[in-house]
Amino acid sequence: MANPRLDNTPDNGDHESSSAPNSDDWRSSYRDVMAIREFRSVWLAHALSMIGTNLLNIATSVLVFQVTGSALAAGVTLALTFLPPIISPLIAGLADLFPRRRVMIACDITRAAVIVLIGIPGMPIWAIWILLFCSVVPSIPFAAARAAMMAEIVQGERYVASTAIIQLTSQVGMLAGLVAGGVIVSYVGPNVTVMSTGILFVLSAVVVLLGVKARPSPRAEKEDRPGFLAMTRDGAKLVFADPRLRTLALLAWLAGLYGIPYGLANPMAEESGAGPAAAGFIMAGSSIGAFVGGLVLTRIIPPPTRMRLLGPLAVFTCVPLLLWLADPPLWLMVTALALCGVAGSYQFVANAAFVLCVPQEGRGLAFGLVAAGLQAAQGVGILVAGFFAEHFGTGVVIASAGALGVVCATLLAIPWSRMAGQTIERMNATGSAP
Repeated sequence: MANPRLDNTPDNGDHESSSAPNSDDWRSSYRDVMAIREFRSVWLAHALSMIGTNLLNIATSVLVFQVTGSALAAGVTLALTFLPPIISPLIAGLADLFPRRRVMIACDITRAAVIVLIGIPGMPIWAIWILLFCSVVPSIPFAAARAAMMAEIVQGERYVASTAIIQLTSQVGMLAGLVAGGVIVSYVGPNVTVMSTGILFVLSAVVVLLGVKARPSPRAEKEDRPGFLAMTRDGAKLVFADPRLRTLALLAWLAGLYGIPYGLANPMAEESGAGPAAAGFIMAGSSIGAFVGGLVLTRIIPPPTRMRLLGPLAVFTCVPLLLWLADPPLWLMVTALALCGVAGSYQFVANAAFVLCVPQEGRGLAFGLVAAGLQAAQGVGILVAGFFAEHFGTGVVIASAGALGVVCATLLAIPWSRMAGQTIERMNATGSAP
């Protein structure tokens, strides 16, 4: 599980540690991991991909909004970037059927080619939407191949540090892509910005080609791989039959409500009298806060306290959205969204708690369901918000999402306050530190 648009591929928890490393161990692990040449190449490719993805998101949404002037059309554009991961069980297996380095390179080149088509002037909106959807699809096997390759390059405690580096890079990449995208669009226009984004994916492919060793494809047993329907059925049974897993999953899916401002950034910027650069800052606001909140929560707050704070933080994540009742100025919008991101870092704790609570043999199925549900919640939330913003304005829609989020989060925080103690006991018994 992840904060909205920070890293939509959750950690499946297949790696486990017998004990929680202290801060010095983590810092040493970071240095050791970054000293590995192949990891640096995979990390750099991931960073370029994250920057390119978010640069593409804001440039395409600005392009559609400038052509149509419609909040709904802009919402549909961003919602489409959330929907492809729903089909991840169907295509993520490509990372097991072909050499993983080849999969990553092919995905980057494919994305670059499709992105260039998106930026062609005069492209119909419906064609932009189809191409945008297709440009996101290759990111699924790319992420699966990257994660599998990391397990081959980095082992033991260093693997834990490597995943932390990747998660922090995702947040920084989102921030850089959105802010830079808003500024670049203001100067050169959305079409040129979209087309130039393809260069980042070409660079990513070159980095992987030159910096990662070729390895043969793993021998995947297709008959052992559950189909999409089987995964959905078995995952739903596993997650929703367990009160703790059910609560954690629903806490993750709250992102469908407090992530709505991301999809309304362009009409919000226009209503405030600003331009694409402001839209970039609005979209990046939550990632600014999430970066700070994630560091504080995971590096300073003791694990038992984090677990007890999960519910209250989920409630507070939605509270700043109520400020839209007062038609806040641009600076206050970004500040409020940054506060949402700080509190929304509870998602990191929810992710770790989910790993701790789900049976090891069912983690793949459970995470597949929760990840698909998270993407669906965010995409549908933005789509519905865009529709209502056309009729009632962005302020009413965002404030309503905040109020509904507070209610839903409170209903989840109450039972979690009783479950947190049991989870902490299990954490102490296993030596794990969410």
